[in-house]
Order: sequence, then C-alpha cells, then structure tokens
Amino acid sequence: MPFRIAGSTAVGILILAFIGAIMGPQWDPAPLSEALPRERVSTTIGGALPRQQYDVRVSQITVELDGSSVDARLMEPVGAPEGRPGVVFVHGAGTGQSESAFGAQTQALAAAGVVTLVPSKRLDTYSTSHRDYVEMAADYERSVRALREVPGVDPGKVGVYGESEGAWIAPVIAARDPEVAFVVLVSAPVVPPRQQAAFATDAYLRNTGVPGGVFRAIPRAVGISLPGGDFEYVDFDVAPFQRQMTQPVLVVYGTADLSMPMVQGAEQIIRDTAIVGNTDITVRYYENANHGLKVDGKVSSVFLRDLADWVAGLPSTAGAAPRIAGADPVQLYAAAPVPTPRWLGDGDVVLGVAVVGAGLVALGPVILLVAAALRRVRGQPSDSAIAPGMALRTWLLGVLSLLTVGALIWYLLAVARLALGYERNVWIVQGGWLAVRVLGIAAVVAGVLLIERARRVRESGAAIARGAVAIGSFATTVLGAAVLLVVLAYWGVYQLGI
Repeated sequence: MPFRIAGSTAVGILILAFIGAIMGPQWDPAPLSEALPRERVSTTIGGALPRQQYDVRVSQITVELDGSSVDARLMEPVGAPEGRPGVVFVHGAGTGQSESAFGAQTQALAAAGVVTLVPSKRLDTYSTSHRDYVEMAADYERSVRALREVPGVDPGKVGVYGESEGAWIAPVIAARDPEVAFVVLVSAPVVPPRQQAAFATDAYLRNTGVPGGVFRAIPRAVGISLPGGDFEYVDFDVAPFQRQMTQPVLVVYGTADLSMPMVQGAEQIIRDTAIVGNTDITVRYYENANHGLKVDGKVSSVFLRDLADWVAGLPSTAGAAPRIAGADPVQLYAAAPVPTPRWLGDGDVVLGVAVVGAGLVALGPVILLVAAALRRVRGQPSDSAIAPGMALRTWLLGVLSLLTVGALIWYLLAVARLALGYERNVWIVQGGWLAVRVLGIAAVVAGVLLIERARRVRESGAAIARGAVAIGSFATTVLGAAVLLVVLAYWGVYQLGI
C-alpha cells in the first residue's frame, strides 16, 4: 500500500509537471556577451566651460493644459546674463509633484546659470491601467512653451530632462518639436515597458537568489494581457521617436540600477539617433548609483557636476570627447520581447480560472451544510451521504490545494518585496519555495489517497456518494481542487526541469 501511494504520487507529479511545461513558455533570456566600450573612467564632460555660481530664485507658476492645469516650480539663476538655457523636467512613474521632485538636479543647474521648470504630473489622465505617452508628451510640451516665454530664457536653448518612465516621453517631445535644444535621458528603459518589466524582474530575482524554477513565472506573468483591460501602454515602442531626434543627447545610468538595460539602452539610443545622422550622443555611467542616480541616499554629486557642465556648456559639449565614460556597466542578459503563453495569454482568464477553482473548493462543503440546515428546518431525514472515509479525504484535498495557492501568492509577494528592496533572505527565498512545493506535493498525496479510497469503495460495491446533494458536493470540491492543481502546475510548483 505505501509503495502504491508513493508510486501514484510520483506519477501525479510527473503528469502535473508535464501539464505545466506545455501550458506556457519557458524563460531563457539571451546572455549579453559584448560590453559597451568606454573611453575612460572619468566622467568629466569634455568641452565644458568654466562656470560661475549663481544664487537661485524659486517661484511657482501655473501651466495651462488641455482641459486642466498644473503647478510648476521655476528656478532661476539670479544675475545670470540674458539668453539663458532652460530645462523642463519629465517625471518618472508615480505621482510626481512640482515642489518635491528633482530638487538636487534643479538646484545644481540653476546655480550654473540654467533656468529649470518642474511641472507637477497631470494625474486625471494617468493611472496604473491607462497611460498614453504621446498625450503625456503633449502636456509637457506646454511646459516647454511656458519656459521659453520666461524673461531671460533663450527659446532656442530649452531642452528636456526625462528620468525612468519620463525617458519614454522626452523623445516624443524632441521628435515632435525639432526646436527642442537638447535631451537628457536618465535611467532610460528604452525598450517597451513589457520587455523592461521582464528584464527588471529577471535581474531582481537573480540578485535575490531565488531558485531557478521561479523564473518560469516571468513570461507567464508579464507576457499575458493584464487583467481588467487597458494597459495598452505596456507595448509602447519609443524607438520610432528616438530615430527622429536630431538634438544632442546625454544618456546617464547608475551601475547599481538592476532594473534598466544600461548597456543595451545606450547602444540602442546611439543606433536610433544615427539613422538621422545624429552623432552628438554623450553616455555616462556612475559607480554605485541607483535608479535615481543616488549614492548612499543622495543624488551623486559627480553626476550633478557633469549634468550642469554638459547643459551649460552646449553646444561645445554636444560632441566633445569622451563619448562614453564612467564606471563599468554590467548587463548580463538582453531585454527582449516576452513570449506569450500559448493558452493562457489572457490575464482575465488566468485570474478567472484561479478564482473559479477556489470558489468550487469552498462551495463543496457549503452545499452539504446548507442542505443539512434546510433538512433540519423541514424535519426531513437525510437522503444523501458520502461513503465513509471519502469526505475527510475530499476536504483534505481541497484545503491543501487552497493552502498551496495561498502560500504561492505569499511567496511571490515576499520575493517581490525583497527584489524591489535589493535585499536577500535565504529563509524566504529558498525556504519559502521549498514550503510551497512541499504543500503542493501534500495536495497530490491527498488526491492519491482520495482516488485509492474511491477505488476500494467501488470494489466493495458501495457508491462513492449517494443523493444529488452529496454527489454535487463531492464533485464540486474535487473539480475545484483539480483546477487549482493545474494552476499550481502552470506557475511551476511541480516542475522537474521539463
């Protein structure tokens, strides 16, 4: 008997492993073999002119948009000569506010004689599920026009600074308005958001040290159409706009930023701009700087110096050597198109299947309880029953399936927190995955025990369940548990390297 249970369990796991393997794509990113050649380690901007330091005046203005308006923080160098350059800042993801964003960058630029404008992000057209980067560019274009009208600013010297998500928007502005004087791209994703999300997830998980089996979840989570609709922006491609940029471009990355394809991104910007004959691309890498170009919690002072030198020194600094300099950028794998799951490419279906499975498991005992309560109220005898030993095994299968799904959700959320915080915790990463898989195996054992008991009941000539209520309760729970086991197989709980 124990050998039969063990053998049947092994067969069940093999079947689930095979189902999980054929249901969706594997994850096999291509290694990035060639590093971007750097000309020197020092990031000093060639062609930079001696700069005078100015006091800075801060004020607030209102930028009128189409059907709305936003506040904007204006910073001006006091006493700087007429014809000053200007920079409009484009926010990254989130709810950027004018009074709190880009403080160090705007202070450094304004003190160097550059007028800066940080508008608040427009939020009535921006949400998790809906973002239109072309429409957002149109809003920031109004801030560009507003800065051009500020007294003392040379309208022909106004450029844009885009950071992170803003680096998808800044090239749109530059492509649509050739009068934009320059572009600064900081922590630029460059590839479409879906590819960047998969790349970042892969890099974070590798840094966290998760078991190899967890990586299967990347294309299955990122490659689907997301639940709830919208999310059309995840496939936005900035390349066509970069191929229209004729302006000088400063490309900046921090080498501690795991979320961005820092080698591939710079290479693509250089390739894209070369299509229109633009070779005025300056690339800088800052050692130990993170996604916000911060080192030990503060924006890198070396980056602030170089940013001010490059902007204030234009046009002399546009093509000055060295073109590529700084710390050694590290990108192990290429950001590439994400495979779409064969059958479960619709996020609503993926979520719906899991919810239906859990609902069926919960509904099974509810059917029995409600039917029993109604019989008691009516004073009727029971005409339904599940064969002895079957009910306990049925509920055990359902409970273990639910527990495994819950443990998997907890594990993925816990790993996500570690990954985003650049943290490691072997007890969660390795121990948590082991616990999920042990629970999953226990659910299979419960299923095998249920099948074995059903076989013995049938051999004795008895019915597994008698009466519509008992049959319905039993079938509902077993069906729900089977659905959840397939869901768990899909997410890699039973994978055996196949």
